[in-house]
Amino acid sequence: MNDSPSQLDPNLKVAPPMTIDPNSLSARELARRIKNGELSATSVIRQTLDRVTRVNPAINAIVQDCAEDAMAEAQYLDARIAAGDPVGPLAGVPVTIKVISDQAGYATTNGTTLAADLKATSDSPFLQNLRRNGAIVVGRTNTPAFSYRWFTSNKVHGTTLNPHNPDLTPGGSSGGAGAATSAGLGHIGHGTDIAGSVRYPAYACGIHGLRPTHGRIPMFNQTGGDRPIGAQLMAVSGPLARSVDDLRLALEGMSGYAADDPWSVPMPLRGPDFNRRVALVTHPGGINTDPRIVADLERSAEMFRAAGWTVEAPDIPEIREAVDLQIDLWLSDDHAAKLAAARQENDPGAIALLEHYADRANAIDVAAFSQLFIRRAALVRAWRAFLGDYPVVLMPVSAELPFRKDEDLEGSETLTRLWASQLPQIAIPLLGLPAISISTGVENGVPSGVQLVASPWREDICLTAGEVLEQGFGLPQMPQ
Repeated sequence: MNDSPSQLDPNLKVAPPMTIDPNSLSARELARRIKNGELSATSVIRQTLDRVTRVNPAINAIVQDCAEDAMAEAQYLDARIAAGDPVGPLAGVPVTIKVISDQAGYATTNGTTLAADLKATSDSPFLQNLRRNGAIVVGRTNTPAFSYRWFTSNKVHGTTLNPHNPDLTPGGSSGGAGAATSAGLGHIGHGTDIAGSVRYPAYACGIHGLRPTHGRIPMFNQTGGDRPIGAQLMAVSGPLARSVDDLRLALEGMSGYAADDPWSVPMPLRGPDFNRRVALVTHPGGINTDPRIVADLERSAEMFRAAGWTVEAPDIPEIREAVDLQIDLWLSDDHAAKLAAARQENDPGAIALLEHYADRANAIDVAAFSQLFIRRAALVRAWRAFLGDYPVVLMPVSAELPFRKDEDLEGSETLTRLWASQLPQIAIPLLGLPAISISTGVENGVPSGVQLVASPWREDICLTAGEVLEQGFGLPQMPQ
């Protein structure tokens, strides 16, 4: 920015107040009109914040209020535009940030009372990128304690409800982002994904979500220190949105090399042309996929064929072992400390999960941990070779339709079933692949969707393929 807000000329003229709903426009169109002076960022953000005031109390998606800062940033942006200063492609677009990530002046709670007062003094690199591109943060969204679950409740921020159906989970761990974006409380939601935590909330809330390749979006936090090594190899930040093009714009706005993130890689966002060839996989790893989801997958295959793509149903490389390795690298890594923190927090969901895998974690010694990485490399090679022949894999997001609220607290047997159904989400981070969750619609208050997987660094393939399905299924609709 060229000037601070306090140095601006109060007599600069800005665009007139907005008279249409910002949610009726895509993020790209909204930013275009703001940059052209047709709309004011101030009116867009004011209208978004007014919607937050009306809608959020019923779903508790946004749990840290950024209204004052958001209005100041919007006024500053309007003044810069009026002065003829260049602004970014996300100019004035309202976004939300998950409370797992650093935002200067706000607590990086990760859904815990233990970190309720752990205020960040700087922005995470991806947020610096978003702001550099003109986006405005309207609120910070909820996550389960320690971001462990596919359900979103905790002792510091409370429970987030699914805006389509309060009896269903909004997903997790980015459940606040999914609920907020679905309800129109911002065009783009930021989430993180280590076992489906972007893709599953998108699926559960009837929107789209993109898990990028690890290293694409910088996400290092100064607050709270580094993550354990297993998590570093799989956790990513990614966007949730109500259109595929909004995901594309969000990916462009979040990405970029950052020296602060030791895993950041400066890769181009678009790769060479690719064969329009899809591998249809309705029951990966032998999961018992719900009939409605199978029907969505078969409808998706027909949409690809109608668009001129080739669709086949080949055998895929081993995927069930990828789930086992991912669980061991994530939950078993420093398991004792994780469990101690969960017990100190006294969070039932985190405790249930970690106790469920305690015996397994305790059985892993140094030699076994080394073997995990060897087997991971073998699976990654196999999947990269397969994706060379089939640039897109079409598979479920989950074997089941969205879970009931807090269903994972119903006992070990239920927890085992839920984790088994989530194989398509858990395996992808271990394999280092980008994936997109595409909404197929909401029927009787129950959302559904499908997942598209591509080669590393080929988020552009996910987005291109996702647009084919979006054209067929239609744009996700906000709940009434």
